[in-house]
Amino acid sequence: MKNIRNFCIIAHIDHGKSTLADRLLQVTQTISEREMKAQVLDDMDLEKERGITIKSHAIRMDYQYKGEEYILNLIDTPGHVDFSYEVSRSIAACEGALLIVDATQGIQAQTISNLYLAIENDLEIIPVLNKMDLPNAMPEVVEDQIIDLIGCSREDILRASGKTGEGVDFLLETIIHKVPAPVGDPKAPLQCLIFDSVFNPFRGVIAYFKVVNGEMNKGDWVKFMATQGEYKAEEIGFLRLNMDPAKKLSTGDVGYIICSIKTAKEVKVGDTITHKENPCEGLIDGFEEVKPMVFAGVYPIDSEDYEDLRAAMEKLQLNDASLTYEPESSAALGFGFRCGFLGLLHMEIIQERLDREFSINVITTVPNVSYIVHTHKGEEYEVYNPSGLPEVTLVDYIEEPVIQAQIITKSDYIGQVMSLCMEKRGVLSHQNYLTTDRVELTFSMPLGEIVFDFYDKLKSISKGYASFDYHQTGHQRAKLVRLDILLNGEMVDALSALIHFDNAQTFGRRVCEKLKELIPRQQFDIAIQAAVGAKIISRETVKAVRKDVTAKCYGGDISRKRKLLEKQKKGKKRMKQVGNVEVPQKAFLAVLKLD
Repeated sequence: MKNIRNFCIIAHIDHGKSTLADRLLQVTQTISEREMKAQVLDDMDLEKERGITIKSHAIRMDYQYKGEEYILNLIDTPGHVDFSYEVSRSIAACEGALLIVDATQGIQAQTISNLYLAIENDLEIIPVLNKMDLPNAMPEVVEDQIIDLIGCSREDILRASGKTGEGVDFLLETIIHKVPAPVGDPKAPLQCLIFDSVFNPFRGVIAYFKVVNGEMNKGDWVKFMATQGEYKAEEIGFLRLNMDPAKKLSTGDVGYIICSIKTAKEVKVGDTITHKENPCEGLIDGFEEVKPMVFAGVYPIDSEDYEDLRAAMEKLQLNDASLTYEPESSAALGFGFRCGFLGLLHMEIIQERLDREFSINVITTVPNVSYIVHTHKGEEYEVYNPSGLPEVTLVDYIEEPVIQAQIITKSDYIGQVMSLCMEKRGVLSHQNYLTTDRVELTFSMPLGEIVFDFYDKLKSISKGYASFDYHQTGHQRAKLVRLDILLNGEMVDALSALIHFDNAQTFGRRVCEKLKELIPRQQFDIAIQAAVGAKIISRETVKAVRKDVTAKCYGGDISRKRKLLEKQKKGKKRMKQVGNVEVPQKAFLAVLKLD
């Protein structure tokens, strides 16, 4: 056990974590030259296409140092703020963390928040300057930032390059010296922490875990404590590039278990595995339950796919524990699920994975956040969906979630970043110069305002330099109204939105104009209206397709033409009563991308 080292790699997005992990695997000869490819741990097509890590990946490396065999268990984690839950789970299975900072970009927002996560879990932190081979690297400047941030000495900061492999040998030696060996009692009853799981269509659920106390043998009867399921450990082993079966896993090891579990509900991330005969005292303190930030309805385009979508959601939730969902139905879209995501990128990735991995086409409604509604009777409701809001006359006030946003940017862009945040009802709490040309701004702002397009706008005004990180701080009272979209007086529940009173008029007008372009013309006039309560704030009309009924009248009295037109008008009126308006799929999507 004294020769095991469990560590993870944390950094902001695009600071070269996965490339550095590739070099570690090469130096320790975990994978052969033939198997080597760029970002070898990112096994999803989506990860390779976008160049981001979505899932954390665990792999075991064997390394010889001064004549002794060491086992290094590495977990490569995502860097985007939407996948920070993956990072918190990886940290729970480690004793040390490599904090990677790009020598050309310096410290960014997610670096700081991931670092705090690691410090809270008492991990040994090893700061590493990556991308030292680039001509525009500024090692001295970035080292000063790291020293300010974690208070280490300049000698503690390692310099490396993921691309050329420079400094990787020394990095491995530092891990062996600095990262503590796992602590645990090999003689105690078995206690393992599940930190991730995947679904394999042939073998069932495969759970990845770290042995905290005791040891597990192949063929043992084990019990999952949170779900109370009892299974036989049919195969256990280590996580190399592929799964490597073993007879026994001891305290401190990280590995996998296959028990032919067929349903995804039976395995929960953060659960404790123990022996059936000799169980341990209680559950290990896992990680906190995830709190989704953004909610959206996910509906199958073809209503017959509803059951397939449910099965796909279960399997996705197993692989991505931060996804939450519950069934709901909509008059416009039929049956579907109300899902909770950690952010907009997370939502986009889930939608893409449903399409690629399960071949299900889905439509997602307007994303929103959860609000607390207080009624005059003193009752309070949590509302995720605008259509679930009580009558306007019953509502006393509504509270919306507030976040603290940290934005790190170059000082040239302070003006634009500030005006963007003020536009989104943000309040500047403080600003702090990290160096002469880099500033950290902290804003308090409503979560509902950043859900739409805030991140894209921030990136474009700062030419890609600003980095953004946030966490929820509580709720505040706000003047919010429900904006309904009516087609011929009928409300379309999927297009309703809870919005601040000041923005309702402009938003309503834009939605109506957009729908006018997208809804095809019918045999009758279609009135598109935006309403707040009983008050109509905007209206557009899609004119009817009309047949020229007067074409056959040539000459004669005007009353003949009028008679035919009146007859047509009556027909149109009657048709309007029976005709219903189909909203095309692209109209829902266009409302999301109003800008």
